[in-house]
Amino acid sequence: MKQVDHYPVTLEQTIHKTLLTARLMDGFWDRWKAHGVLETELSKIRPLFTSKDNWIEAWRELGEQKLFEARHFIREQAPDQAEIAFRTAGLYFQFNQWLLPEMCQEKTEWLNTSLQAFQQADALSEVEAEYVRIPFNEQHQLFGRIRLPKNPKGVLLFINPFDSIKEELFTYEMDFVTQGYITVSFDGPGQGQTYSYQGLRATTENWQTFVDTIIAYASQSFGHLPLYLFGTSSGASWALYGSCSSLITKAVAVSPAFPTNDISGLPDYFIERNQYLMEKEAGILPPLSELIYQNPILLAHGRKDVMVADEKVYSLLNQLPIGHLYLEYEDEGHCCNYKLPEIRKRAMAWFQEEGMDNDI
Repeated sequence: MKQVDHYPVTLEQTIHKTLLTARLMDGFWDRWKAHGVLETELSKIRPLFTSKDNWIEAWRELGEQKLFEARHFIREQAPDQAEIAFRTAGLYFQFNQWLLPEMCQEKTEWLNTSLQAFQQADALSEVEAEYVRIPFNEQHQLFGRIRLPKNPKGVLLFINPFDSIKEELFTYEMDFVTQGYITVSFDGPGQGQTYSYQGLRATTENWQTFVDTIIAYASQSFGHLPLYLFGTSSGASWALYGSCSSLITKAVAVSPAFPTNDISGLPDYFIERNQYLMEKEAGILPPLSELIYQNPILLAHGRKDVMVADEKVYSLLNQLPIGHLYLEYEDEGHCCNYKLPEIRKRAMAWFQEEGMDNDI
């Protein structure tokens, strides 16, 4: 099997470490439980994650079960339930493309299977969905999705964590569109269709261009509405970068990752996976301490976050402009996964407010 030219570990070893972590570490699944994975279903297949083939077969069967349920709901004239079942099927199928960090036909095929399930959900929804491609550079395009509720009150631009596809965070999307926000989400370099279809790896520079490009696109497309950013983890870091744009009204950053040369606290599988998705460099994060923040920011942090130190968050807090909101959760870890519905609700209320700083 081919080795990554800038990381002396085979693909099989990286996948093995990923499977071991997924099987043994409960915290591995917090993120995806927050995104719609059902604990009752996960618990049945998790012991099977002893090999790549077992993982793929388990998620394939579970995804097909969700497709069967969706079709049953259609026959029963329950389109809302069918929509959720299709989206859950898409989430489950995406695990198979996610396990394979290297660009290959198998990864692309599973990504397409996932996308087909999400598109079936979109077809049932009362909220219109558009699939768009916009120019990125002379060789590449960016792949995006837009949800268009009637009588929108604003535009929510998601910047997704580095190893997420844009469809994965459908619970975020649904919360905002049901409250009247247009949602805009793109796969950046190293992500989803933009990576699997074109092989575009990530660098700090092309992620800066990516964020600038999608902000400009959203502003040009919906310039009559206020434009908000929402990101978690590395997506939060880039939401902070994007908040410096004069086109942005407010931004939400949940557990932003900070640039560091010390990667000792990161799992091996995570570091190794990212080497397939990035060009030769230490990371893809903006220099948060050097940014000049201009627009109001909602910053959320979990005190049990082992990836982001309290001191860095408090230092960042001192840089934020007037009008910020700080939410701190004593029992939450990285990304505040179990408080995300509350954070999204608080964010929407905060979008409508004008006022001074508030730390909670």
